[in-house]
Amino acid sequence: MTFVIYSLIFGVIAYILGSIPSAVWIGKTFHNIDVREHGSKNAGATNTFRILGKKAGIIVLLMDVFKGIIAVFIPKLILKELSYEIEIQLQLISGICVFLGHLFPLFAQFRGGKGVATSLGIIIGIHPPAAGICFLIFLIVFISSKYVSLGAIVASFFFPLIVFFIFKETSIYLIVFSNVIGITVILTHKKNILRIIHGEENKMNLFKR
Repeated sequence: MTFVIYSLIFGVIAYILGSIPSAVWIGKTFHNIDVREHGSKNAGATNTFRILGKKAGIIVLLMDVFKGIIAVFIPKLILKELSYEIEIQLQLISGICVFLGHLFPLFAQFRGGKGVATSLGIIIGIHPPAAGICFLIFLIVFISSKYVSLGAIVASFFFPLIVFFIFKETSIYLIVFSNVIGITVILTHKKNILRIIHGEENKMNLFKR
Protein backbone atom coordinates (compact mmCIF):
# COMPACT_ATOMS: atom_id res chain seq x y z
CA MET A 1 0.00 0.00 0.00
CA THR A 2 2.88 2.37 0.80
CA PHE A 3 4.29 1.92 -2.70
CA VAL A 4 0.89 2.75 -4.23
CA ILE A 5 0.58 5.91 -2.11
CA TYR A 6 4.11 7.04 -2.99
CA SER A 7 3.42 6.32 -6.66
CA LEU A 8 0.29 8.49 -6.59
CA ILE A 9 2.01 11.33 -4.71
CA PHE A 10 5.10 11.44 -6.92
CA GLY A 11 3.01 10.87 -10.04
CA VAL A 12 0.79 13.87 -9.30
CA ILE A 13 3.78 16.07 -8.44
CA ALA A 14 5.52 15.03 -11.66
CA TYR A 15 2.42 15.64 -13.78
CA ILE A 16 2.02 19.14 -12.32
CA LEU A 17 5.72 19.84 -13.03
CA GLY A 18 5.30 18.59 -16.57
CA SER A 19 2.23 20.77 -16.97
CA ILE A 20 4.28 23.96 -16.63
CA PRO A 21 3.91 25.21 -20.23
CA SER A 22 7.21 27.03 -20.49
CA ALA A 23 6.89 27.86 -24.21
CA VAL A 24 3.36 29.20 -23.76
CA TRP A 25 4.13 31.24 -20.64
CA ILE A 26 7.40 32.70 -21.98
CA GLY A 27 5.73 33.58 -25.27
CA LYS A 28 2.68 35.23 -23.75
CA THR A 29 4.48 36.97 -20.87
CA PHE A 30 7.42 38.51 -22.74
CA HIS A 31 6.28 38.59 -26.38
CA ASN A 32 2.49 38.57 -26.21
CA ILE A 33 2.55 35.57 -28.55
CA ASP A 34 1.07 32.11 -28.15
CA VAL A 35 3.58 29.89 -29.96
CA ARG A 36 0.82 27.33 -30.50
CA GLU A 37 -0.73 29.69 -33.02
CA HIS A 38 2.43 30.10 -35.11
CA GLY A 39 4.98 28.00 -36.97
CA SER A 40 4.49 24.30 -36.28
CA LYS A 41 1.92 25.26 -33.62
CA ASN A 42 3.87 23.15 -31.14
CA ALA A 43 4.47 24.33 -27.56
CA GLY A 44 8.08 23.22 -27.47
CA ALA A 45 11.61 24.58 -27.58
CA THR A 46 12.12 24.15 -31.34
CA ASN A 47 9.05 26.16 -32.30
CA THR A 48 10.01 28.76 -29.68
CA PHE A 49 13.45 29.11 -31.30
CA ARG A 50 11.79 29.70 -34.66
CA ILE A 51 9.08 32.09 -33.48
CA LEU A 52 10.64 33.97 -30.57
CA GLY A 53 14.39 33.62 -31.16
CA LYS A 54 17.37 31.98 -29.52
CA LYS A 55 17.12 33.63 -26.10
CA ALA A 56 13.53 32.53 -25.52
CA GLY A 57 14.26 29.17 -27.12
CA ILE A 58 17.18 28.44 -24.79
CA ILE A 59 15.13 29.41 -21.72
CA VAL A 60 12.26 27.13 -22.78
CA LEU A 61 14.69 24.31 -23.61
CA LEU A 62 16.34 24.50 -20.18
CA MET A 63 13.00 24.72 -18.36
CA ASP A 64 11.67 21.66 -20.19
CA VAL A 65 14.84 19.64 -19.56
CA PHE A 66 14.88 20.52 -15.87
CA LYS A 67 11.21 19.55 -15.49
CA GLY A 68 12.24 16.03 -16.37
CA ILE A 69 15.35 16.00 -14.19
CA ILE A 70 13.57 17.37 -11.11
CA ALA A 71 10.59 15.03 -11.46
CA VAL A 72 12.69 11.85 -11.41
CA PHE A 73 15.03 13.12 -8.70
CA ILE A 74 12.25 13.88 -6.21
CA PRO A 75 11.61 10.22 -5.22
CA LYS A 76 15.37 9.62 -4.86
CA LEU A 77 15.87 12.71 -2.68
CA ILE A 78 12.87 12.17 -0.42
CA LEU A 79 13.08 8.38 -0.03
CA LYS A 80 16.74 7.59 0.50
CA GLU A 81 16.44 4.11 2.05
CA LEU A 82 15.02 2.25 -0.95
CA SER A 83 16.10 -0.81 -2.90
CA TYR A 84 17.20 -0.16 -6.47
CA GLU A 85 14.11 -1.83 -7.94
CA ILE A 86 11.65 0.25 -5.86
CA GLU A 87 13.62 3.43 -6.50
CA ILE A 88 13.73 2.88 -10.26
CA GLN A 89 10.01 2.06 -10.34
CA LEU A 90 9.09 5.31 -8.57
CA GLN A 91 11.47 7.28 -10.78
CA LEU A 92 9.96 5.76 -13.91
CA ILE A 93 6.42 6.47 -12.73
CA SER A 94 7.47 10.08 -12.14
CA GLY A 95 9.16 10.15 -15.54
CA ILE A 96 6.06 8.93 -17.35
CA CYS A 97 3.85 11.42 -15.48
CA VAL A 98 6.08 14.45 -16.14
CA PHE A 99 6.26 13.39 -19.79
CA LEU A 100 2.45 13.16 -20.00
CA GLY A 101 2.19 16.51 -18.23
CA HIS A 102 4.33 18.10 -20.94
CA LEU A 103 2.29 16.50 -23.72
CA PHE A 104 -1.07 17.31 -22.09
CA PRO A 105 -0.45 20.26 -19.72
CA LEU A 106 -3.09 21.02 -17.12
CA PHE A 107 -2.24 24.75 -17.29
CA ALA A 108 -2.43 25.10 -21.09
CA GLN A 109 -5.70 23.49 -22.17
CA PHE A 110 -3.90 20.12 -22.53
CA ARG A 111 -2.10 21.38 -25.67
CA GLY A 112 1.58 20.82 -25.03
CA GLY A 113 4.81 19.97 -26.79
CA LYS A 114 6.24 16.74 -28.14
CA GLY A 115 8.29 15.91 -25.07
CA VAL A 116 11.78 15.76 -26.56
CA ALA A 117 13.51 18.13 -24.11
CA THR A 118 11.55 16.78 -21.15
CA SER A 119 12.35 13.19 -22.09
CA LEU A 120 16.04 14.16 -22.25
CA GLY A 121 15.74 15.52 -18.71
CA ILE A 122 14.09 12.29 -17.58
CA ILE A 123 16.88 10.21 -19.10
CA ILE A 124 19.54 12.47 -17.57
CA GLY A 125 17.95 11.96 -14.15
CA ILE A 126 17.61 8.19 -14.49
CA HIS A 127 20.53 7.13 -16.71
CA PRO A 128 23.04 9.96 -17.43
CA PRO A 129 25.39 7.87 -19.62
CA ALA A 130 22.54 6.82 -21.93
CA ALA A 131 21.36 10.44 -22.02
CA GLY A 132 24.83 11.54 -23.09
CA ILE A 133 24.94 9.08 -25.99
CA CYS A 134 21.39 9.99 -27.07
CA PHE A 135 22.25 13.69 -27.04
CA LEU A 136 25.38 13.02 -29.11
CA ILE A 137 23.32 11.07 -31.66
CA PHE A 138 20.80 13.92 -31.75
CA LEU A 139 23.53 16.51 -32.39
CA ILE A 140 25.19 14.46 -35.14
CA VAL A 141 21.90 13.91 -37.00
CA PHE A 142 20.69 17.47 -36.43
CA ILE A 143 23.92 19.17 -37.52
CA SER A 144 24.31 16.96 -40.60
CA SER A 145 20.66 17.15 -41.73
CA LYS A 146 19.57 20.46 -40.13
CA TYR A 147 16.34 18.70 -39.11
CA VAL A 148 15.70 18.99 -35.35
CA SER A 149 12.85 16.52 -35.64
CA LEU A 150 15.00 13.91 -37.39
CA GLY A 151 17.63 14.20 -34.67
CA ALA A 152 14.96 13.62 -32.01
CA ILE A 153 13.45 10.67 -33.91
CA VAL A 154 16.78 8.91 -34.45
CA ALA A 155 17.92 9.47 -30.84
CA SER A 156 14.58 8.17 -29.55
CA PHE A 157 14.89 5.08 -31.74
CA PHE A 158 18.34 4.29 -30.36
CA PHE A 159 17.55 5.02 -26.69
CA PRO A 160 16.12 1.57 -25.80
CA LEU A 161 18.86 -0.12 -27.83
CA ILE A 162 21.52 1.82 -25.93
CA VAL A 163 19.98 0.88 -22.58
CA PHE A 164 19.77 -2.82 -23.42
CA PHE A 165 22.77 -3.53 -25.64
CA ILE A 166 25.41 -1.01 -24.57
CA PHE A 167 24.72 -0.75 -20.83
CA LYS A 168 23.15 -4.22 -20.60
CA GLU A 169 20.50 -3.07 -18.15
CA THR A 170 18.54 -5.98 -16.68
CA SER A 171 15.74 -4.06 -14.95
CA ILE A 172 12.58 -4.94 -16.87
CA TYR A 173 11.07 -1.65 -15.72
CA LEU A 174 13.88 0.40 -17.25
CA ILE A 175 13.81 -1.63 -20.46
CA VAL A 176 10.04 -1.20 -20.85
CA PHE A 177 10.28 2.49 -19.96
CA SER A 178 13.00 3.16 -22.55
CA ASN A 179 10.85 1.53 -25.23
CA VAL A 180 7.72 3.43 -24.20
CA ILE A 181 9.50 6.80 -24.21
CA GLY A 182 11.28 6.06 -27.49
CA ILE A 183 8.12 4.94 -29.28
CA THR A 184 6.01 7.78 -27.87
CA VAL A 185 8.47 10.48 -28.97
CA ILE A 186 8.57 8.97 -32.46
CA LEU A 187 4.76 8.84 -32.61
CA THR A 188 4.48 12.50 -31.63
CA HIS A 189 6.60 13.26 -34.69
CA LYS A 190 4.33 11.53 -37.23
CA LYS A 191 3.62 14.76 -39.11
CA ASN A 192 7.32 15.66 -39.08
CA ILE A 193 8.18 12.27 -40.60
CA LEU A 194 5.68 12.86 -43.42
CA ARG A 195 7.06 16.36 -44.02
CA ILE A 196 10.64 15.02 -44.15
CA ILE A 197 9.58 12.35 -46.68
CA HIS A 198 7.92 15.00 -48.85
CA GLY A 199 10.77 17.51 -48.41
CA GLU A 200 8.53 19.98 -46.59
CA GLU A 201 10.10 19.94 -43.12
CA ASN A 202 11.67 23.21 -41.93
CA LYS A 203 15.43 23.16 -41.43
CA MET A 204 17.32 24.95 -38.69
CA ASN A 205 20.96 26.05 -38.77
CA LEU A 206 22.45 25.65 -35.30
CA PHE A 207 25.34 28.03 -36.05
CA LYS A 208 23.37 30.75 -37.81
CA ARG A 209 23.35 34.01 -35.90
